[in-house]
Amino acid sequence: MPSRRGIAGFTLIEVMITVAIVAILTAIALPMYADYVIRGKLVAGTNSLAALRAQMEQYYQDNRQYTSVSSSIVSPCLAATTPSNSNTFIVGCTAASSALSDTAYTLTATGTGPTAGAIYTVDQGNNMSTLHLPDSWGSVPANHGCWLMRKGESC
Repeated sequence: MPSRRGIAGFTLIEVMITVAIVAILTAIALPMYADYVIRGKLVAGTNSLAALRAQMEQYYQDNRQYTSVSSSIVSPCLAATTPSNSNTFIVGCTAASSALSDTAYTLTATGTGPTAGAIYTVDQGNNMSTLHLPDSWGSVPANHGCWLMRKGESC
């Protein structure tokens, strides 16, 4: 008769311990990874705001105002299309009546999809502001003057 001593394997307790360790690591890693992915997508909104702000400043240098001077010269804020990146942000001017004048403008990036809830602004003085954070990150801390790019960050 063959001996059973040569057969090796895992006991039920060893398998249960391994499953518990994997579950604990997953519970910690998944939320951190989700925040990491959102942080990576927030850059699209702030980069779009910076690019549109540069276009607005170039327009001002050429025309000495932010509003349209003729039908052939159109301010980037009044253009028919506004830039967006990877469907994660809608970027453009806020309400035209209050946000755009000859000497002032306010640009807004509003998050969609995975960045839903995030709202960033910048104006002609390069005053950057976070009006709202992504839905899973909570509320915006008081007295900030920058674009918040991390959960729990303050300026």
